[in-house]
Amino acid sequence: MVNTPDTDRVIAIVVNPASGKGKAIKVGNWLSAQLGKRGIKHSLFTTDWPQHFADFTEVWVVGGDGTVNFFINRYKDIQIPLAVFKGGTGNDFAWKLYGNIELEEQLSLVLNAKARQVDAAVCNDQLYINSLGIGFDGEVLKSMGTIRWMGGHFGYLWVVIRKIFSFRECRFHIRTAERAFGDKFLLVIINNSSRTGGGFMVAPLAVVNDGKLDMVLCKTLSRIKRLRYLPVIEKGKHLQLPFIVYDKIEGCSIQAEKELFAQLDGELIRSKAFEVKVLAGRFWIKY
Repeated sequence: MVNTPDTDRVIAIVVNPASGKGKAIKVGNWLSAQLGKRGIKHSLFTTDWPQHFADFTEVWVVGGDGTVNFFINRYKDIQIPLAVFKGGTGNDFAWKLYGNIELEEQLSLVLNAKARQVDAAVCNDQLYINSLGIGFDGEVLKSMGTIRWMGGHFGYLWVVIRKIFSFRECRFHIRTAERAFGDKFLLVIINNSSRTGGGFMVAPLAVVNDGKLDMVLCKTLSRIKRLRYLPVIEKGKHLQLPFIVYDKIEGCSIQAEKELFAQLDGELIRSKAFEVKVLAGRFWIKY
């Protein structure tokens, strides 16, 4: 897939107006103004997104991980190039693609970059592209209102610390193509990307275009050890610890002893059984 000349470009900017307490709207308006200055054809969509993008050559998504999740599930078969601009609370997937570059630099990068294929994954018929966390992660996301009010990583960290003292591990049966596990786990994470919660490097070795998902399991820990190792997990220094199980997988079947909440890119689902599979090279993204 090659670059489209500016004269042939028609860009759709889709914005989640509720994302980032108004940040996404500001970013979307700024992008629209910048494209206008460059004479690049585009349309800005906020509350009413189009049914399809047949009239566009690429789509820029402005919002957080939840916005990206909504987009890929609504437009599952889209094959034109995408770009993701930070406009949400955590922005973990956008960080994986673009790092901490400023908006002006990202605009220049996206305008000039070639689209590359990026993996996604499916869990119980719902797509995700950044992270899946079952049990503990789901319980944390139930307190999303607190996270949004406090903002980003600090809010997530605050809720994690609270849950450390109250969460009880659940027994899981987990089967991959090569291995099987039956045990109680504090963390059950199947990630396509590295980061979650606005800065927790739970899967530091994840690569978004390797055709694999990163499975990170954390066995039972006392509350003292949970507190002790929280900063270690936050920094991504945990994969060699004796209570961590880490593997690169193409998919897995997960059975919990009871119904649990899980988060997919910050969106909640609830089930006892989770079927997960990588979708190698599912989307084209400019980064």
